Amino acid sequence: MSATIDYYFAPVSPWTYIGHQRFAAIAAATGAKVTILPMDLGKVFPVSGGLPLGQRSPQRQAYRLVEMKRFSDHLKLPINLHPKHFPTPGEAAARLLLCSAAQDSQEMALKLCGAVFSSVWAHERNIADTAVLAQLLADCGLPAERLAQSQEPQWLTAYEASTQRAIEASVFGAPSFVVNGEMFWGQDRLEFVEIKCKQLA
Repeated sequence: MSATIDYYFAPVSPWTYIGHQRFAAIAAATGAKVTILPMDLGKVFPVSGGLPLGQRSPQRQAYRLVEMKRFSDHLKLPINLHPKHFPTPGEAAARLLLCSAAQDSQEMALKLCGAVFSSVWAHERNIADTAVLAQLLADCGLPAERLAQSQEPQWLTAYEASTQRAIEASVFGAPSFVVNGEMFWGQDRLEFVEIKCKQLA
């Protein structure tokens, strides 16, 4: 029996970007089945006690940048601590990722996730811009028609549903990984995610 992982994230989350490559590698190595679940943290935070970045104390905001730089250096992962397009609405990207997850292989959908995350944090691109999303599809070798498909109402409904699913699962931050019912919050818990997946492989 292989692991099943509900992968909750916000498309503009720096921590999701920092952890994504390692998570995708763990899923591939252990044969885990991943359900891609982008969520709207603007709806998750009010019911979970979280605060948007701008409402956090100066101490927390400053330490966030220290940790981002620390993990970036440790993992040799490029990051812009103050990207040009942050914060930016994540809905268009979330809809595209849900659309791809439903129609493309897990490997390709996760590849597109990585391209979206790195666009914000490494390449300073605006993931709310449909031209950027179209280029990401091309870069990943995915069908161009996914973009138009993602604009159909069902994918907005799916985004709302994945956000509600996160709330019902007691998710409170991004990224969160629910492995066969057990939740792990944060990219710094990926070691435990890997252990759990290996136990279930």
